[in-house]
Amino acid sequence: MNDKQQHWDKVYSEKQPTEVSWYEPMPEVSLDLIKSCGISKDAAIIDIGGGDSFLAEFLISLGYHDVTVVDISSRAIERAKERMCEKAEEVTWITADASNFNPERKYDLWHDRAAFHFLTGEEQRKNYLETVNKAVKPGGYVIMGTFSNKGPEKCSGLAVQRYSVGDICKLFEEEFEMLSGKNIDHHTPSGGTQNFTFCSFQKKP
Repeated sequence: MNDKQQHWDKVYSEKQPTEVSWYEPMPEVSLDLIKSCGISKDAAIIDIGGGDSFLAEFLISLGYHDVTVVDISSRAIERAKERMCEKAEEVTWITADASNFNPERKYDLWHDRAAFHFLTGEEQRKNYLETVNKAVKPGGYVIMGTFSNKGPEKCSGLAVQRYSVGDICKLFEEEFEMLSGKNIDHHTPSGGTQNFTFCSFQKKP
């Protein structure tokens, strides 16, 4: 187990779901963006850094039945499985670091709300973007959520890389067509506000 895995396992072991800043009882922005892509219920969806979020749970309840969740923390995944009970068996769970994750299949939709912005090294980002390009099918979709350039500079004690809509667009413009880009305020359980950048893309044929 590397230092990053230990860090996140510790966070998920010590804090309840409602005590982490990224908690949202319903991932409304992500769900709306996924629905706007118009994918079928049997489309292959992968959620990067999904861990203990409620997105997979909502997707299963909406009838999507090919959902994969990737997270660096095995503890986060364990917690999500415990909460979902038998529904967890309908999800594919993978413990992996987003910076060197090597998917074994291709996906119709790649979703990432706030894993990418923890990749502060140039090599990490390069590996991640190459993985996205390889893993998303032609005509498939990418939804990215990161801290905006007005968002926090750190999260859970770790430095983050902040992005504007334009920044995200530049990273994906070669292989993907941009569909939407906006800034959203996320209200944390402690009463704070974090500004996010959300963008969606479709892979060029």
